[in-house]
Amino acid sequence: MGRLVPAVTRALDVLELFLDCEGTLSAPEITRKLKLPRTTVHELVTTLTARSYLEQPPDQPGRYRLGVRGYQLGSRYAEQLDLSAEGQRVARSVADTCGETVHVAVLEGADVIYIAKVDSTHAVRMVSAAGRRLPAHCTSVGKMLLASLPEEELEAALAGSGPLAAMTPDSITSPEELRKALAWVRERGTAVEQQESNPDVSCVAAPVRDAGGKVVAALSISVPTVRWSEERRAELEGLAVKGADELSGRLGHR
Repeated sequence: MGRLVPAVTRALDVLELFLDCEGTLSAPEITRKLKLPRTTVHELVTTLTARSYLEQPPDQPGRYRLGVRGYQLGSRYAEQLDLSAEGQRVARSVADTCGETVHVAVLEGADVIYIAKVDSTHAVRMVSAAGRRLPAHCTSVGKMLLASLPEEELEAALAGSGPLAAMTPDSITSPEELRKALAWVRERGTAVEQQESNPDVSCVAAPVRDAGGKVVAALSISVPTVRWSEERRAELEGLAVKGADELSGRLGHR
């Protein structure tokens, strides 16, 4: 591995200051935050401005904000993203950590479609496959995605649906009961399913967001009932949130 170039590192440090900055920064503020010599900061911001990575607002002389070049690079990065491929990578990492089956799913109508899956390393595991479609209300990923819909979209999805299809005796079949369950999901920020799509499996799920903050998928960890407990649920819930956050970060969400 080659050595890091100090000048490039410092330039990137300057740009990354703006990740947590709501507006603009002045050269003295950059100098203070990075503890660099004033002349070094002056040369860095001059170069970055000349290359359109920074710009000076016309009405704020002496201050800098991100320029258009960063947006152009970000757009190119977004164009090459593949949610399924990125989801598979993150699912693999989460599965390696917990040893359980991990899914990433998206919502299509009233169903979820699994776009990524990594199997458990245990002998007792759930049987599923990427590409499988299930009723959203019966799964943790589905409840997570339904709970993330704007109210009017959710109402449209449930309007006139009548009793919901049951996959197990524990499946939610009442739209009103589902609404209560979704309110609980919104409050917690995660979803739990206990033997609602498979009588031998329980799951936890967390939301995956894109660069704009919209929930575009959900990541779940599925556990056979023989390995399910409240302690295990809490542990896996934390891992699901961590994995979903990692996938969100790959999609550009901060």
